Amino acid sequence: MTQTLAHVAIVVRDYDEAIGFYVGKLGFELVEDTYQPEQDKRWVVVRPKGAGSTSLLLARASTPHQENYIGDQSGGRVFLFLATDDFERDHAAYLAAGITFVREPKQADYGKVAVFRDLYGNLWDLVQFA
Repeated sequence: MTQTLAHVAIVVRDYDEAIGFYVGKLGFELVEDTYQPEQDKRWVVVRPKGAGSTSLLLARASTPHQENYIGDQSGGRVFLFLATDDFERDHAAYLAAGITFVREPKQADYGKVAVFRDLYGNLWDLVQFA
């Protein structure tokens, strides 16, 4: 039996705003952006370039309850872990793109890591595993 994690849904305020951040600032690729008229929403999928099969589904909040979780999907803990093959390259590129790092780079037993915020406030690790 083979299983993989296909998508992780992240609740966003606006599709185009989120695409602008993930594609325009983080350098992800836009995999799909399909309008679903029966639900009046879009199926928007992005993923890091060169990544395996896991991608982000950008899911626009459609109720006030869902809106409460934009930017706080994990209660303030690091939510997603973006692995890189070149920490220095990506850290420098993200700084140049205006990404806010809330924890400076450090060397840990498992690799080099720094924590950044996405456009909504979710925390991410940028990590190059040892």
